Parts: sequence; structure tokens; C-alpha cells
Amino acid sequence: MDTLERLLRDFRERPLPELTPRDVELPLLPRKATVVVGMRRAGKTFALYQEMRRLLDSGVEPGAILYVNFEDDRLQPMPVEILDGLLETFYRLQPSARTAGAFIFLDEIQVVEGWSRFVRRVLDTEDVALYVSGSSAKMLSTEVATEFRGRGFAVELLPFSFREALRHQGIEIPTAPPGARGRSRLEARTLRYLEEGGFPEVQGLDPRIRIQILQNYVELVLLRDVVERHSVSNVGAARAFTQAVLQASGGRFSVNKAYNDLRSRGVEVGKDTLHALFDHLTDAFLVFGIQVFRRSLRARQVNPRKVYAVDPGLAYATSYAAATDLGARLETAVYLELRRRIGPAGESAISYYVTEGGREVDFVVGDVASSVATELVQVCADLSDPSTKERETRAAYEAMGELGLPRLTMVTLHQGGTETSSEGVIRIVPAWRWLLGLE
Repeated sequence: MDTLERLLRDFRERPLPELTPRDVELPLLPRKATVVVGMRRAGKTFALYQEMRRLLDSGVEPGAILYVNFEDDRLQPMPVEILDGLLETFYRLQPSARTAGAFIFLDEIQVVEGWSRFVRRVLDTEDVALYVSGSSAKMLSTEVATEFRGRGFAVELLPFSFREALRHQGIEIPTAPPGARGRSRLEARTLRYLEEGGFPEVQGLDPRIRIQILQNYVELVLLRDVVERHSVSNVGAARAFTQAVLQASGGRFSVNKAYNDLRSRGVEVGKDTLHALFDHLTDAFLVFGIQVFRRSLRARQVNPRKVYAVDPGLAYATSYAAATDLGARLETAVYLELRRRIGPAGESAISYYVTEGGREVDFVVGDVASSVATELVQVCADLSDPSTKERETRAAYEAMGELGLPRLTMVTLHQGGTETSSEGVIRIVPAWRWLLGLE
């Protein structure tokens, strides 16, 4: 029995694991591949398992499902012929699938050279529903958009949202604002989420173990998805730069400033290298960057980006600054939730805004190229200090007036209410309520 046949038989003999249902749906579209992308350990494999379970519950025969994880060490070294061999082995074991239709799941496919051409050919010649996953953003921006030529539908999967984390913990999710006891419980769970984050494997672990695992995630992504994938030679500089980016989660980040800091610490590295490293980190879904909301391309280029880690718990585990800055982790969680709600377009549809008076509003949702804004969101952990409230509301009113929007949502840890003036309406919403969509 060859390796491929052993892998396929092993999968058939194993029951699917118990799953925490994710809110992400994987559409089944004729003659299109569903492409699931996200950082390692975010739950892509279990999202594929969830779709398999749905198919089985709908009456699909188990033998009609093919699943392979291409990071299985039994497939190394990876021959270029592996994809053709995989398909032929599957049809030899399950001949009826060729005529009755098959459901093919190819996990972490980006490690196989020429995978997109194979997928396109299979869609053209076989009766299949095809699902692929990978940990590279280029599968969203490049392969799906160009090589697939309209034959792929991209789905981005982030770590657990607050809602999914509650579901994983067995906590009933309210459909309407709860009473005082329920609110207190949800506020406590929000603080836990901002520290623990949403990576499935670390839920409920001892903090020391959780932090070590999350730090190991960063090292894994750095080595596998940055150093190896992009042939980065200066590993020490890449590691130091990654730490600097994660420490900035929830704030503005300048590659030039990071360059000067690294050089002052004796780290020899070029600016061009750091710009490339930042692109590699975003490609691996470890961090995201957003631009200032300005129509001018030049203005967007010269202003620093704001950066966000892929998960507030990961930011907590890897950054001393984020460990003490609860507001930065709340802002990170809000950005990620906005990105979930908007979908793959979130990379370009979310910006930050600086008013003419120099005051910052954390998030503008809209088309930055045409300067059309549709939503404003400000994040402030605690509004109890009068000077803080004055600063935040002043920024909100200035942004509403300059962008022509009548309202803004301000997400806090505990406070709620409404601020109204001739300049517009500020809805103040506790984080638990906003994250659950109950605002």
C-alpha cells in the first residue's frame, strides 16, 4: 500500500472530531473552488471538518469525500506529481465518485507547487465540489483573482470571535440584552477574551502554557511562512522586527522608525528588507495594517499605518506593551470583528481617520479611494475620566462633521449611553454588546 492510499484509508477510518460550530459559511458553488485562508492554527482544518459533517448529515456518502492535509510529514518530500496521483488513488478506491460526484478537501495546499493549475483543471474536467485551504493571503489576492480567473470563492477564517469563544466554552449566547447578572458575566468574559484570545487550541489553558503556545505560533509562522517561503536570510532581524510589529498592535507603526530602532540596537538590516518583511507578515495573516482615510495616494503612503495582530490573545502573549494596554487589545478585537463582518474586502474597506484638528478616530468603514465613508467606530476602554471623554467625543464630532456622517459608535469596556449634539449622535456601547452584535 503506497503512502497516498494509506492516508486516504486512515482518514476514512477516523471519525470526525467534535467541533465548535464556526459562524463562517463555506458556500458550495458549481464549478468554483471554495478557498479558505487564514493563519496557522486559526481553525481552517476544523472549518473543513465542519463542512464535511454538514455534507454527511445531508446524505452524502462518506466514500465520496476526499481529504488530505499536505503538511502531513508522510508526504515529504513533496513530488510534483502528487496531486495527480492523489486523485487517481481516490478514484481507484471509490470508482463511483467519478460518475456520482465527489467532494474534495485539500488542506494547506499552498505548499504544493502548481496547485492552482491542478485545481483549475479538475474543476474543468471532473464532477467535483472542491475546497482548498492555505495560510497565505496571496491565495486571496493573487491566485484566486488571477490564476483561477473567476473560478475561486475566497473565505477568510480568523481565530474565534467573541461569540464563537463563548460557544466553545458552552456559554449561552443571548439574543437580546440580558439582565444585570448576565451583563456582569459577559463583561468578565470580555476581559478574559481580550487576554486569552480566540485560537481554539489555547482556550481554557493555564496562562503560562497558553502564552508559551501562542509564542510558539509566532515562531512557527515566522520560520515556515516568512523565512522558508520567502528565503529570508537575516532571521535575527526578522524575529526582532516581528516582535516590534506585534508590540504596536492597536497603534501606528512606521517601518522607518522600526529601522532606526533596530539599527540603534545593533541589528544590521536594510529598510527595503523591513518593508518586504512587513508584507510577508501580513501575507501569513500574523498582522494586518490599515491606512489613513485620505483620497490622495501620496497622503496614504506618507502617513504611518495602524497595525493589528491577528488575535488579541496573541498580542497579549508576545508584547509587553500590549500586556499592560487593555485599550490596545480592545481596539485589536474591534478591528478583527469589523474585518469578520465585512469579509475579504476588509483589507481595503477599513481605515483610520485624522481630523483637520489632528484628532484620531480609530476606524472608518468605506471606500478610501473615493473618500466615501459609511461608518465610524471609535474605541476607548474607559470614559469615566472627564478629560478622556472630552477628548474622545471631540474627535468623534469633528470626524462626523468632516466626513458628513450623522452618527458614530464608540466601543468601551463597560459604559453605555448616547451623546447628542448638533454635530451628530454618538452611541456608546459596551464591548460585549458590540462584539455580539446586540448594539
